[in-house]
Amino acid sequence: MTPRLIMKLEVSAVADAAPGVRVLTFRHRLRPTLPKPEPGAHVDLHLPDGRVRQYSLCGDPADATRYTIAVKLEPEGRGGSRWVHQQLQPGAVVPVSAPRNNFRLAEGARQHVLVAGGIGITPIAAMARHLARCGEAFELHYCVRDEASAPLLPELRAACGTRLHLWRSGGDVPSRFDPHRLSPLPQPGTHLYCCGPHRLVDAVLAASAGWPAGSVHVEHFAPLYDAGFVPEAFQLGIASTGATLEVPAGRSALDVLREHGFMHPSSCGIGVCGACECGYRVADGSTVIHRDVAIDDTARVHRMTPCVSRARGRVLLDL
Repeated sequence: MTPRLIMKLEVSAVADAAPGVRVLTFRHRLRPTLPKPEPGAHVDLHLPDGRVRQYSLCGDPADATRYTIAVKLEPEGRGGSRWVHQQLQPGAVVPVSAPRNNFRLAEGARQHVLVAGGIGITPIAAMARHLARCGEAFELHYCVRDEASAPLLPELRAACGTRLHLWRSGGDVPSRFDPHRLSPLPQPGTHLYCCGPHRLVDAVLAASAGWPAGSVHVEHFAPLYDAGFVPEAFQLGIASTGATLEVPAGRSALDVLREHGFMHPSSCGIGVCGACECGYRVADGSTVIHRDVAIDDTARVHRMTPCVSRARGRVLLDL
């Protein structure tokens, strides 16, 4: 994987899209266009203290003159959203990466079913705008507490029309989304996409358990939570040099790689973005323990994220 292009982009507009949700637009001061994003892509924001945060692009992917993100303030989060809300105003210049996409629309799909909850609407919004503009068949299920707390709702109503289905958990007459309304046996060529809170994603995955392999796509904003996991030491082989590195139980494979001079690309460090993913092979009797939420089951057969994933035995990285 090659390092991503980092650009100094200017905040050209800031607006409140819902209570606690701020929409920011970025442009380049000199270049009229930016690397074109795919629907579902995200960018990295590089904070002044060296931290990197990922935010999905929620604007029209066909508009390469600007990048638009929507950021929900998370007072108990890791600090990225708080910095965005407190420090970014029009005129501020921020290092922003070229887009990267772990949440693509399926090529050749006949029907797309989009499900979003809360701020999980951001990558789904870009998908919906793209599908609407291209005249493709889709439906969007947007789960919110109420209309006042639904970011991007006016734009989505304009873009999607009757294909937008709004589900409310609050108000005088709640109308909750029931994942079981998803057909257990969808029409051939139907693909399902979901982004939102863990509870919504887990419910959608359970309801679509019978769908064909590769037809269900999810994106997570938070790392895997497994309080019972106990890391073990393992061996890391390097294909290009034949070296073997020891990864202690208390350290990540990515840390050990860096300690030995491998400046492998990375970003979030928590298994969410997939920036550090690389190919691997395992010896007989060894296995990789995937602990990210970025790589799908198909790719996990030969790709892993050394920032959080581990192994039992020895794993050979394609580095």
